[in-house]
This record gives sequence, structure tokens and C-alpha cells, in this order.
Amino acid sequence: MTAWFFKNRWRKTATIGVAILAVILIAVVLFLNSFLSRTLSSKFKEAVLKGTDSLYRVNFSKLDLNVFNGSAVLHDITFTPDTAISHRLQQSGNAPGHLLELKVKRLEVSDAHPLDIWLHKKIEVALIDLNNPEIYISKNEYKHQPKKPADKRTLYQKISASFKLIHVDDIRLGGISFTYRDKSGPKPSVHVLKEVDIHATGLLIDSTTQADTTRTLYCRDIVARLKHYTGKSANGLYTYKINSMKLSTKTSRLDIAGVDVQPLALSEYLAKSRTDRFGLHLDAIILHHFNYRNYSRGQSLDVNRMVLSRGEFSMFSNPNGPLKTADRLVTFPNWAIRRLKMGLQIDTLDIKNLDVNYSEFKKDKSHKTGTVKFNAVTGRFLNLTNKTALLQKQPLATVSLSTLFMGTGRLNLSFGFNLADAGYSYSYKGHMGAMELADVNTAVMPLGLVRFTSGSVTSLDFNIHGNQHLSTGKVTLLYNNLKVDVLKPDEQKGYATKGIKSLLANALILKSDNPDNDKTIPRVADVAFIRPKNFPYFKTIWLTLLGGLKGCAGIGKADEKAKNQPLTQNEQKEKAEALKKAQEKKDKEDQKFKEKLQGKEKSS
Repeated sequence: MTAWFFKNRWRKTATIGVAILAVILIAVVLFLNSFLSRTLSSKFKEAVLKGTDSLYRVNFSKLDLNVFNGSAVLHDITFTPDTAISHRLQQSGNAPGHLLELKVKRLEVSDAHPLDIWLHKKIEVALIDLNNPEIYISKNEYKHQPKKPADKRTLYQKISASFKLIHVDDIRLGGISFTYRDKSGPKPSVHVLKEVDIHATGLLIDSTTQADTTRTLYCRDIVARLKHYTGKSANGLYTYKINSMKLSTKTSRLDIAGVDVQPLALSEYLAKSRTDRFGLHLDAIILHHFNYRNYSRGQSLDVNRMVLSRGEFSMFSNPNGPLKTADRLVTFPNWAIRRLKMGLQIDTLDIKNLDVNYSEFKKDKSHKTGTVKFNAVTGRFLNLTNKTALLQKQPLATVSLSTLFMGTGRLNLSFGFNLADAGYSYSYKGHMGAMELADVNTAVMPLGLVRFTSGSVTSLDFNIHGNQHLSTGKVTLLYNNLKVDVLKPDEQKGYATKGIKSLLANALILKSDNPDNDKTIPRVADVAFIRPKNFPYFKTIWLTLLGGLKGCAGIGKADEKAKNQPLTQNEQKEKAEALKKAQEKKDKEDQKFKEKLQGKEKSS
């Protein structure tokens, strides 16, 4: 009986002891949860204040902490600028260029060690997960700010009193809504991005990483993804879309898929605008070794290699466009590159399978639209830069292109642009293989009121050197059995043939073959074209080539001379006369332009 009593009493004592211990543990856990929540909350807020020089404050409604599994959940987080501090910085001229605001409904932290935070001032976390955060960035409207004295302290030095180490394996932000407000221009603008995901890995802030240039924002890698972006131009004429975009800071690679710039429907566009109409689609754009740091600071676009793959670029010349009176030097590629407001350095630009179409409506002649097509354009641009130090070493940008002219004739082109020359000098040469002349009728009939009834090109070669004033060179067009119809508009048939003019053109003006049947040396045209100031770059190229094509076809001067044979004195004299005629032609074009301009002024 006594043994049973003591045995039963020990069991009761043990049961009561375990219960008391459990209560104590629960009380300790509840205390630690409550104490650490308050302590960590204050330390977190203090670190944000110190790290941002008191400009920003962080707040949240509640922190749920579990010391057993090291998880925490923060609710209703806000990261906002202190308006009083911001106003004071503005008054002193030391306000930052941008202000940031962040709102998050829920932030989850996994596998943290809260005791290390409290006892050792170390934050080590496996995962931080934010869902659907809202981010707002505002660009200040203050333009004339004195230079802010540089704070040379690193972020670690600013927060080291609160934390000795911050390490997070993974940070995931999904479904970000991003709003950018620009107040610096004459009209405030707002840009909104949605469906943005960011995944950062290997965040480490301590004494060893504070000067680590291989990291971005102290992370080993940050991968940002954007999906389904759509926007409109300020004038409402264009809609632009991006299917997806991905940037990795570790690889410095930017991938963009599905790029579209869509203008309004043609009739609606012409009713609202007098500018030329453009359209663009690209399946993919890839930037290798993209210096996103320089670009984000607005300093320069620096890319080792850019690739544009599969797409179409189209241009429609607006028939209602205003008469251009200014010097169209602005259309020269080397002028445009040199005058970019942002620095540019693209070592290599590759184009793969791009269709380029130029369309023009001839309202004063055929009342129809003609389109010149360059299919499957593939090529490479080298040394596209406006940086002085680089141009001193290599001022020449080169372009090599291959395309199918009107979908049939293989055309190989090469361009050279002197990006440092005050005269904006350039050169271009090319070779086109065999094609049927009838294949270009869809362009020349509406644009030139001419139809090729027969004829085939054997080859076309040209080599031209020019600058902003003068273009000279040689053009050789080899062909046979050339016959044309001279046309006029016809309301019922579309076109009608001018019989007498067609007969005269074929019998007296045009040469049916080059070289002629009884000769072996072809006609080669020396061309000289002096650019009127209001002529743009590509019009200058076309009219220079057109002069050579006409010469080879029998309209104008062409030489029958073997290649590389030196010029005689008479030929040199003829060349000087050709330049004189080019000047006279240019003067006539200028006079014609002045008369057209005066007519415009009278009608208005």
C-alpha cells in the first residue's frame, strides 16, 4: 500500500512538473515573440532611418513572429519619404533626383534566426517573399540644384550600429505595380508598368561586400521580368507593346520579346498628322553585356553586341507633309549619332531577317501608292558611338547588309560613315545579281508612271563617296532586252499607255542592252550630285544612283571604258564639266524649291 502511494504520488509530481515547465516555456515563447517583435521592429525602423539619412520611414501594422521555425510575417508595410525632411532638402538644394514610395500588403520571411538579430545584430534569412507590391517613383522638378556634398559612407557603415550583417538567400517580388511620375519637364508625365517580377539572390551587406563592384545592390544577381507592357505616344498616333522583357544583372543581358510600334489606321493617321507614318515589329531584341548602370543613370547606352531578329519596318511618306525648308542634314546617320543627347557605344549591331518597306502616295501624278521592298535584310553594324575618346581611335562606323530587292534580286551593300568628320562624309557601294525588271513594276508604275514590259538585269554595281554637299562615283548596270511603256492615270483601268511617248522612248532614248550586242565593254556612268539643303539623306542616295542608272540606260552621259583604266585629259575635262552641270542642276532645284515655297506662302 505504501509503495503504491509513493509510486502514484511520483507520477502526479512528474505530471505537475511537466505541466509547469510547459507553461513556463509557452510563457517564455510568448514573451520572446512579443519582446522580439517590439525589439526587431524598432531596430528595423531605426536601420531604415539611418540608412536613408532620415529621409525615409518604414511602418507596418503588425509583425507575426515564430521563434521556433524562424518565420515572420509583416502586414501593411509602407516605405515613404518624410515630407518635412524632403522639403528641407529641397530648400537647401540637396534633394535627390527621385523619391520612392512602397506599399506591400504582406511580406513573408522564412528560415530567419531572430535570436541572432537580437543578440548578435545579424540578419540571416533564407527567403523574403513579397506579393503584389506597389512602387511609386517621382522625378523631382528641381533643375538648378547645387551639388550635394558627397556622403562617402557605404550603406554598411550607415547601418553598422544596428546590424553587423544582413544576408538573404532569395528575395522574390511578384506582380509588381510600378508607377513613374516625371515632374521635371514642361508637362508632367506618368508611366505605369504592371506584371513585373523581380528575383534577387545572394544579398549580403557586411564589411566584405560594401565595396564589391561585382554585385548589384549587394546582390549576386537580380533578374527582372516584365510582361505585357502597352503604352501610347503623347500625341496618340502610336501604340507600343512589349510582350516580355528580362534583365539579369549577373550576365548583363537584356532580352526583349515581341516589340511592336503600331500607328493609327492610315486614313485616321493622315487626318490627324502631317508627319511620315512608321511601323515596327521585332520578334526579339537581345543586348549582350548591357551596361544597365550607365543607362539607368541616363549617362549612355553601352552594349557589346545587340541583335535584332525577325520583323518588319515600314515607312509611309505623308503626302500632306509640310514643305521642308530647313537643312535636312539632320537625316544623315552620322549627324544623328553625333547629336544624341545620351552617350552611345554599340560595338556590334546584328540584324537578322528584317523586312523594310517604303511607301509613297503620288497625289500629283498617278494618284496611287507605290512600295519599294527590301526583304530579309541581314547585316552587321560596327562601331556605333559618339564618345570622343573612342572616335579618336576609330572614327569610322561600317555597315554590311544583304537583302532581296523587291523580293527577288540579291543585293549586297556596304556603308561607311565618318563619325568625327565635320563634313559628315560617308561612302556606300553595292552589287545586285540577276532579276527581272518586271518585278519592280509595283513600285515604278505608281511612283514613276513607267512600266517595264520586258528586260532583265544581269548585274548592278555602284561605288559612291559623298559628304553633306557632294556625292560622286560610278554606276554600272548590265541588262538586256529593255522595253518600257510610258503611262498616264486612267480612272477605269488604273493606267493607260502613252503610245507615241513609249515608242519614242524605246526607239530613240533608251538603249535596249548594256553592253550593246556588238560590243564587249559596257557603259559605265560617272555620277555627280550636289545636294540641295532640303534633300534628306536617302533621297540624296537615290537621286545619285538614279543619275547613274539613267546614264547606263542611254539617258545622259556614260563611258565605255574598261575598269581601272586611268582617265585621259579629255575625260578629266568631262568630269569637271559634269560637276559644273551638277551645280547647275542643283541651282535649278534650289530655284524650283524657292518658287514652290513662295506658292505655298501665297496660298496660305
